[in-house]
Formats: sequence, structure tokens, C-alpha cells
Amino acid sequence: MQPSSKIHSIGGVPCYVGTPTIEYDRKKALILLTDIFGVTFSNNKLLVDDFARKGYLTIAPDYLLGDPAPPYAWNNSKFNVYAWTQNHLSDVTRPPIDKVIQALRDGGVTSFAVTGYCFGGRYAIDLAIDQVVDVLIVAHPKQVDVPATFQALAEKGEAPFLLELGSEDTELSACDQEVIDGILGDGKYAPGYKRKVWDGCPHGFAVRGDMLDEQQFAGKAGSFEDSIAWLKQYF
Repeated sequence: MQPSSKIHSIGGVPCYVGTPTIEYDRKKALILLTDIFGVTFSNNKLLVDDFARKGYLTIAPDYLLGDPAPPYAWNNSKFNVYAWTQNHLSDVTRPPIDKVIQALRDGGVTSFAVTGYCFGGRYAIDLAIDQVVDVLIVAHPKQVDVPATFQALAEKGEAPFLLELGSEDTELSACDQEVIDGILGDGKYAPGYKRKVWDGCPHGFAVRGDMLDEQQFAGKAGSFEDSIAWLKQYF
């Protein structure tokens, strides 16, 4: 399947925009924060298209400012992820996200959900901590600080939080996940919290899962369906 949406400028920021072909609520927008491969990566574009088909205006801002990780960085131990990351910290990535959201507000959007994948996961959580968004969905996040990131969310966030992980993800250990549950679970996070773990799935499965692997296929499809169910419940 080929991506079907287009790049548009919103608030002066290039965005891959998925507009539903069915009737949808024009006062709502879903912000999709991609992994390190950005808005030019076909898998990220296809995710935007999938959400749009479900009836959500979906916008993936180029918050990496035209500097995504190159395709050869995928599973390449020689690629210096740390050096790349230092050029894409929140002081660089947050301003374009804020510009897009403000431009959408100026255009009549009043409610926002965010879904963040890998590198974009942390920045999605930050939007919830700052009470910019009404719904929070994150799959296999990077750059999170356990417990500090989630304590901040518990103290300040008001957005129901869905966290999708793979059992083989090395970014958040089983111990870390238990700590997160201890902070947010059992009703401690009043807006709502759910953590789902997909067996046999590595880091990145919700975007870059191996579709020839039965478990990763199930995880990628299932995490998307979980996201839609979360949006239907809370957005």
C-alpha cells in the first residue's frame, strides 16, 4: 500500500496531513509524533493514513526540522544515535509542534489527542504534562526517565494515557514497567491509564514491525486497534 495523503504547511511547519474522507469532527485533531525516521518514512505516512480512514484529522508535524535519521540507521549499530539525538532535544523539537497546534487552534480546532512512537513518545508525554492535549497514546517510547517522567505526568497530566509496549523491548525493562504501573495504575492516575504488552514484539513494532513475523504482525495491528478504541472512548 502506498501513502495517500500530502505534505501541507501548518503554522509554517511542513506536516503530513491525513484528512478523513468520511464525516468527522472538525474541532478535533490527532497529532502524530513520529519515530526518528520522520514524516518522509512511508510507514509513518501509512499510520497517518490509517488514523484518517478511521475518521480522525491526523497531522504529523516535521518536528525533526527536515533532519530525520537516515534509512540506514535502522538496526545499524554503527549509526551514532546519541549524536543525532543531541541535535533533536526538546528545545529544537517542541517549538514546531507548538506552532502547528496554535495554527490549528486559530483555525477552529479545540481538542487535541496525541500519539507518539519511539522518539516521539517522550514528546507526546510532555504535551500531556503541559496539559496541551486531551488524550495521550504512546507506543514503545525512548528518552523517558523512570520514574521522573511518569511522576510528572501523574502530578500534572489530565489526559487518559494508553501505553503500548513489546515484550522484547529493551528501552523499558520489566522493572521499569512495574514502576510506571506503581505510579499510574490501580486508579492512581485519575484520567485513566492502560498498559498493554505484545508478546514477541521488539522496540519499534508499532511502526516497523516485521509483517512476516506472526507475533509482530499481531502486535502492530493490535496496537493500532487499541489506539482507535482509546480514541473512541476518550476523544
